[in-house]
Amino acid sequence: MEETGQLKRAFIDATAGAISGGISRTVTSPLDVIKIRFQVQLEPTTQWALLTRTVYGNSKYTGMLQASKDILREEGLPGFWRGNVPALLMVMPYTAIQFAVLHKLKTFASGSSNSEDHVNLSPYLSYVSGALAGCAATVGSYPFDLLRTILASQGEPKVYPNMRAAFVDIFRTRGIRGLYSGLTPTLVEIVPYAGLQFGTYDTFKRWMMTWNHLRSSNTIHGDEHVSSFQLFICGLGAGTCAKAVCHPLDVVKKRFQIEGLQRHPRYGARLEPRAYRNMYDGLRRILIEEGWAGLYKGIVPSIVKAAPAGAVTFVAYEYTSDRLESILT
Repeated sequence: MEETGQLKRAFIDATAGAISGGISRTVTSPLDVIKIRFQVQLEPTTQWALLTRTVYGNSKYTGMLQASKDILREEGLPGFWRGNVPALLMVMPYTAIQFAVLHKLKTFASGSSNSEDHVNLSPYLSYVSGALAGCAATVGSYPFDLLRTILASQGEPKVYPNMRAAFVDIFRTRGIRGLYSGLTPTLVEIVPYAGLQFGTYDTFKRWMMTWNHLRSSNTIHGDEHVSSFQLFICGLGAGTCAKAVCHPLDVVKKRFQIEGLQRHPRYGARLEPRAYRNMYDGLRRILIEEGWAGLYKGIVPSIVKAAPAGAVTFVAYEYTSDRLESILT
């Protein structure tokens, strides 16, 4: 009986996670495409940096508005959802694994499978649980993340017409290892990112519950219920904090993923195969050649995307999880 309950709980978490991830990803895809174009561009991404350039030539993208106009003019509206299919294939299993593993870890840490008891976990355990869940989800869905990055960054004319063509070419030329290119910096990035995202979300949620309790007119039994809008605010804050801290690692990861990709010259210099020996070398080279601004290329669309993405994910997960739980019980 207990095993059946655990399987049902895992099903609820995985299903709610997949649905929330799919909704969040589709809604924020245009911002993700712009972010990726900035991150894989070797040239400066701001007008100010262009005035002081010493290494690279003209930049294809120099701001969110300009990038949006260019993508719309050259690729049409579908350009903003380029790579969305592999992105969904990456995000949905990623969030499914992440939330299922996260609930299991929190159950183990708290000694209770009740989600309400998980809110009272110490911040340390919340961060560690989030980090471990993020690692498990990353390993399980990484090839789709690689394909999403390549398809979103290639521009026009397309190097690969679809996901299958990209998969076959990468597998043929680089083998299985090619499908996991950039996994190490991704794991190094996901540990602090997932830890911060889930840890700060739980912290903000606890603060919100305390705030509601203090504001409640009932002094004996304070109302600690957190509304959907408050969950949205908690997710917004968690996504912003995590992305602001971990963005340089995401830039390095994207560079590893598009090494050797043949793109039209108008999209800027090509990143040669094995351009960086490892993650540390990538960080060091970008810092030397592109300055601190290079490590934060795409930070504006990244945060603009991460904040609502985190908010939508958490709200959709909480809502879907509650609905599934009420249906299955």
